[in-house]
Amino acid sequence: MAAELIINADFYETRVALVENGQVAELYIERASDEGIAGNIYKGRVVRVLPGMQAAFVDIGLEKAAFLYVSDVHHPLMEMDQIFQEALPEREESPEAEPYEEACGSQPSLDDRELPDVPIEDRLREGQEILVQVAKEPLGSKGARITTHVTLPGRNLVLMPLMDHVGVSRRIEDEKERKRLRDLVLDIKPAHCGFIVRTAAEGEDAEKIQAEMEFLLKLWQNIQRRSENAPVPSLVYRDLDITLRAVRDLFTKEVDRLVIDNLQEYKKVLQFTETFLPSLKNGVELYEGTEPIFDAYGIEMEVQRALSKKVWLKSGGYIVIETTEALTAIDVNTGRYVGKRNLEETILKTNLEAVKEIACQLRLRNIGGIIIIDFIDMEKEANREKVFNALKEAVRKDKSKTNILRMSELGLIEMTRKRTRESIGRTLCEPCFYCEGHGQLKSTQTLCYEILREIQREQKDLFGRNVLIQVHPRVAARLLDEERAALESLEEALHACFHVQGERTFHMEQYEITVEEN
Repeated sequence: MAAELIINADFYETRVALVENGQVAELYIERASDEGIAGNIYKGRVVRVLPGMQAAFVDIGLEKAAFLYVSDVHHPLMEMDQIFQEALPEREESPEAEPYEEACGSQPSLDDRELPDVPIEDRLREGQEILVQVAKEPLGSKGARITTHVTLPGRNLVLMPLMDHVGVSRRIEDEKERKRLRDLVLDIKPAHCGFIVRTAAEGEDAEKIQAEMEFLLKLWQNIQRRSENAPVPSLVYRDLDITLRAVRDLFTKEVDRLVIDNLQEYKKVLQFTETFLPSLKNGVELYEGTEPIFDAYGIEMEVQRALSKKVWLKSGGYIVIETTEALTAIDVNTGRYVGKRNLEETILKTNLEAVKEIACQLRLRNIGGIIIIDFIDMEKEANREKVFNALKEAVRKDKSKTNILRMSELGLIEMTRKRTRESIGRTLCEPCFYCEGHGQLKSTQTLCYEILREIQREQKDLFGRNVLIQVHPRVAARLLDEERAALESLEEALHACFHVQGERTFHMEQYEITVEEN
């Protein structure tokens, strides 16, 4: 699979596009005025504990208090020694663990799922100072989602300083390699802290894995020291900026090259790759063309396409994507595609083509939460199964976790996709100030009837007077044409004289009814 990482870095905005086989697969945008905070670590103060919701609000210095759910809270270990002694299995201490006791915490930590249920009011108290990490950016009207289960990602490993666990990325499919990496990490890691082996670690030698492990442990040690004297609330650790995060997380062996259009950022990327990814350094290029980089690679057009509700398929069919506060609905239509043989075959082909486009659009637009897909109805159960299996296969490349339910008899598939940041639509757009986010305007006919009813309400003040009706030109045209009879009827009933005036500066739904002075 040919893949490229294209980075457009300006002082006001940085955009990162992952291009697979000539098609934009993922798009990341970060603006200087609104830098992302996911991954940042803060020293915060609990401002409110909500037993009814089993959650708490924590002040971390942002505009809105951050949300902390009970499962994201570690037990207060010093006050719960008995629980831990009962829950922890006996194990021998490893001598090489001693230098990192401080870095990983002097006391063992455990996944909450292994411990008895403890309500949040017994874990936290108002006014308590805690160290938290942002797990999800603020989304819409919601504050940031935070956790006390801190993780520090590197190129090959993710350090979990408060959990004694070793995991291996599911994307490493070779069982021998999975076992080699797991055993390697288990042999060299300190006690009482955990690691996740990332996909990029596949094939890496022990020396490189150990060097990164030591780097992450020292980083955690520094974070702990910094937090001891930090004021509350305050930022203790800032994650890498979007350019270096893209290099760390997306610039893998499967990516042929990284192209960036900013000299300063190019030098920064080179320095980062020399330190952490020397084997990929030769794949970094500085773009020096006169045409904007996203235009040169055909990405700008894809960005605009990702903002459209309707997406056309090659066959002539299309999908419509509608996002609401609660969920995203996707509708599949045959459009101009009429097929060659029979209706069922035409529908199946359209649905299968739509599956690939839907999977691409979910990644590109970063659509998360509940997603309902309304496929075109198919009579054969076997065809429904084909579409369901095709969708499962199409989302395999997606790094965000997805869960797909089988197609219902109505042709609907319900699925969820993990939401960690704002969608492209929410990042690049804002609610229409005309319709206030409704996505629709009142029709000219509806507006004419509203005006006529308003005249009836004010008939006492308008009786026998000259009345000026100021409206948008399109509404004025309808009042003087299709609705002229109704207007004249009111004139006669009120013994009034109406003057309709089109105002180009008026909003479509704006109108004013005033009495003209004689």
